[in-house]
Amino acid sequence: MDVLASIPWGLILPILVIQLILLIVAIIDLIRVPQTNGPKWMWAIIIIIVNIIGPIAYFIFGRKQV
Repeated sequence: MDVLASIPWGLILPILVIQLILLIVAIIDLIRVPQTNGPKWMWAIIIIIVNIIGPIAYFIFGRKQV
């Protein structure tokens, strides 16, 4: 338990919250958008597995520009 007490939660918690918000917004957008650049299943895997960078990459490269 001493390990958990020594973690600087004031610095880590905002990053975790941002990561969770990006993940949720990207998945909701992926479900609602009819077409993407590449298959939707691939983008879902990238969004979920590649933590903060995955959702950002989806918003930059994955969304089809209409």
